[in-house]
Parts: sequence; C-alpha cells; structure tokens
Amino acid sequence: MTTDYRPLPKTRRARIAVLDDYMGVAHGLADWDRLADRAEVTFLSEAIPEADLAKRLAGYDAICLLRERTPISATLLSALPDLAAIVATGRVNRTLDDRAAADLGIAVMTTSGGGNGLYATVELAWGLIVSLMRHLPEESAAMRQGLWQTRLGTALYGRTLGLVGLGRLGSRMATVAQAFGMKVIAWSPNLTPERAAAGGAVFADKETLLRQSDVVSLHLVLGPTTRGVIDGHALSLMRQDAVLINTARGPLVDEAALIDALRTGRLRGAGIDVYDHEPLPGDHPLRGLPNALLTPHLGYAVAETFETFYRETVENLDSWLNGTPIRLATRNDI
Repeated sequence: MTTDYRPLPKTRRARIAVLDDYMGVAHGLADWDRLADRAEVTFLSEAIPEADLAKRLAGYDAICLLRERTPISATLLSALPDLAAIVATGRVNRTLDDRAAADLGIAVMTTSGGGNGLYATVELAWGLIVSLMRHLPEESAAMRQGLWQTRLGTALYGRTLGLVGLGRLGSRMATVAQAFGMKVIAWSPNLTPERAAAGGAVFADKETLLRQSDVVSLHLVLGPTTRGVIDGHALSLMRQDAVLINTARGPLVDEAALIDALRTGRLRGAGIDVYDHEPLPGDHPLRGLPNALLTPHLGYAVAETFETFYRETVENLDSWLNGTPIRLATRNDI
C-alpha cells in the first residue's frame, strides 16, 4: 500500500463499520465472508446522531458510507486516529470532506453509480405523481375501512409537467411524461431553449413554469445557486390545484414555506422523498399534513442499486486489506 496512507492493523483483524444500513439488507447483498479472515464487519442499522459519531466510530479502521446519509467532516476525521479507509457508495458524496481525509492519509474508495437502478428515482417520482393525482393512498385506506370511491382524481393526459432541472433524470421524466400525453416545459438556472428541446421539453422561464404547470418536479443538484430555489414566492406562483414533487434534495425547497402552503391549502399536495434533515424526525410537522405524500428517501433505494453498491464495497475493502486499494477517489470524484 502507498506509504501516504495510514497502515493496516498488524496484530489483529481490521474493524469495519457499515453505516446507515437502515433496512438491514447490506449483509445479504454481497459476499462479506471473503473478508472474514482479515476483518470484523459490523452493520449499523440506526442513524447515529452527529454529536455521537466520534464516540461510536472510535476504534474502527474502515467505515462504509451509503451515499450521503452520514456527514463525515474534517473535525470528525481528526477525532478518529484509527480510521484508515472509507468506502463511499456512488461517485459523488458531498457530505464527505475528502480533502481532510487525503491530508490525514485515509484511503477513500468509491463505487459506480448503481447500474440499472440509475433511473429508479424517476420511477419513484412518477409513483408519487400518480398517487397524488389519483388519491391512491387515501383510496387504499378507505377500501380497508369498507368504503368505496371517496375522492375524484385527475388524469395526467393533456396536463402540463414543469421540470425544474433537465439533466439525465429530468430528461427521463420528460420521456415518460410524453407517454402519458402531457405537455412538458422546463427551466433551470443554466438551461437554454436548445438544450430544453434536446431533452424533450419546451423552455419556459421560472415564473411561467410555476404558473402553468399542473405538476412541478425538481431534478436539480443542490448548490449555492439552487438552495431554496422553490421558496415562498415560488410556491405562491403555483396553481392552487398543482402538486410539487421533490425527489432531488430537501433544501431545494424552503421547508417552512412548503409546510405553510400545504397547511393552508395554497397548494393541492406535495410528494416528498428528501428532507432538510434525514432521517425525518418522528414529530416533524410534515408527517401530520394529509396532503403531503412522504417517502423515506427511497429514490435510489432499489435492489439493483444496492447490489452494485455493496458488491463493489466488498471488492474495495478486499483490495484495501490486500494492500492495493482500488477505485481510489480523486477530489473531483467526491
């Protein structure tokens, strides 16, 4: 192994922690037994409060991150002198301080983006859209109560989908919308009419998109220019019978403003998969809003994605334990 990296333990097996295995599926999705002669692997299914991370992770030689569920800061890394390796699933992890890890001699390895599960977030977004427009959660609950046809839904055909962001996932959203017979318009801070057309949409300015869309769906990367892109003013421009879908990142939307719009009936409904703080606290006000359809960040959480993540995680750990780590991240990757 390159001498720039912290060394492997010499008198014991390495201690490895697999973080945020909420569903308890990591062990069954990869051949962890191939590490057993050189490592002890612990699977942690509960989210660790940020204040407790240094204490809970003390003594581990390697940690495995599932996307951006646990923030790994420079301060935390400095408090973990035994930590020699990090495996971060996916190619991008904005909550890991890779510069600090490199400076401390911690090997950071990544995995591919998830294979066939790449567009799973698009599928979930459409599940939220259809469920909201046809009141599927409410009708299913009513059926269990012995009731029959309690709410009138809305068809998608002929309606307008407004895409805020038209990258890979946004373009896929446009393709599906066309199959439903919807009109598709799109806006993002850097989108041009030509790029919109290439992505299967008609360019609209932000205000026009918000005013005209029956469904507004967010597909932007979170950054300084996109944080709060849907604020109270933006929500006030939306039609009262429109729905907002966020399967991208929670802070793209002003959470307090969204709660107010839903609570007052200013907005028909919202389908939300991502939040400012995850896991979402049990007493969070969003949980009590009947017109908020909530899912627990399921966008990428499908078997195909997780199988790739954990198979390559084990491969990375195996290579690290052999002294020749693979898929080493560059700062641009992270």
